[in-house]
Amino acid sequence: MKTSILTFFAALMVVPFQLLFAQSAVKIAVVGLTHSHVHWILGREDVGDVEIVGIVEPNDDLAHRLMAQYGIDKQLLYPDMESLFAAVKPEAVTAFGSIYEHLAVVQACAPRGIHVMVEKPLAVSMEHANEMAELAKKHQIHLLTNYETTWYASNHELKKRLKAEEIGPVRRVIVNDGHEGPMEIGVNQEFLDWLTDPVLNGGGAVIDFGCYGANLMTWLMDGVKPISVTAELKQIKPNIYPKVDDEATILLEYPSAQGVIQASWNWPFSRKDMEVYGKTGYMVAKNSTRLLSRTEGQNQEKVETLAKRTNPFNDPFAYLAAVVRGEIQVSAKDLSSIENNLVVVEILDAAKESAKKGKRIYLKQ
Repeated sequence: MKTSILTFFAALMVVPFQLLFAQSAVKIAVVGLTHSHVHWILGREDVGDVEIVGIVEPNDDLAHRLMAQYGIDKQLLYPDMESLFAAVKPEAVTAFGSIYEHLAVVQACAPRGIHVMVEKPLAVSMEHANEMAELAKKHQIHLLTNYETTWYASNHELKKRLKAEEIGPVRRVIVNDGHEGPMEIGVNQEFLDWLTDPVLNGGGAVIDFGCYGANLMTWLMDGVKPISVTAELKQIKPNIYPKVDDEATILLEYPSAQGVIQASWNWPFSRKDMEVYGKTGYMVAKNSTRLLSRTEGQNQEKVETLAKRTNPFNDPFAYLAAVVRGEIQVSAKDLSSIENNLVVVEILDAAKESAKKGKRIYLKQ
């Protein structure tokens, strides 16, 4: 009897202690619905880590269509950011408009102390990227960039093994990203309108898919910039994409390695894979969980299926919530960091300049 009473009172003491440290959902607002990646957050399973408290989208037809599709209350819709911020105070904003609009989102959020996550890449130009970074630093907000490949278990396992020198020093990295083309795969018209605009997107395939390779290569090189960038951009389908490139090949020069980024709207199928060649072997991240490898002395290639990454490293919004709560400290070398993504934009700017001038562009070190 005495034991039961003690157990009862112990339970009463534990419950308030647990509640005291329980984490409430991070309040986020979605700014822009034109980017088709917005389905990622709108259709995300409610796991209690984030709560959508507002949506900004001036296109009523698009907003009502998507909000009805996902059963989101129309009362959460606002025509602009000023209207949103007058009504609610989100802790963070996720931007799903054009890349050009990323700067305006940070200009509105940073002075209010609201953290921002944008879809890849960070910005359309170094001018925009530098202003965004300065605002984030001045107002001490987190500014993250989301890439699908950030959450791939294969990429992280590959880097872990590189650090362990399982294939020796890196000699060459080839990153392949793209699909048949945005028109061909049937993206929504609102997305297509700015994705194929050289101002609103900053370019075509070179921006849309070249950014993945620049992000991953910068990460593999621990944040070090390439010495130079050489690129060729092509319009294989000018009748479909008259204003922007649909094919991009970017070469990155490092002191003892080379990066090759192949970004395309002309693949026969969608792909996001990376090949890393070292002195004594190679590894290939074929998709999010499949890793191929072969090292010196092995007679055949090894094929592994990895477990998916665990929360909060498997999902951009779980990661965002953990960063806002202070549970994760973002390193300058991380895939989502400002530092990495400033280098990404510098590489993409140099790639466009290289293609335009027909020569190698050296980066300031």
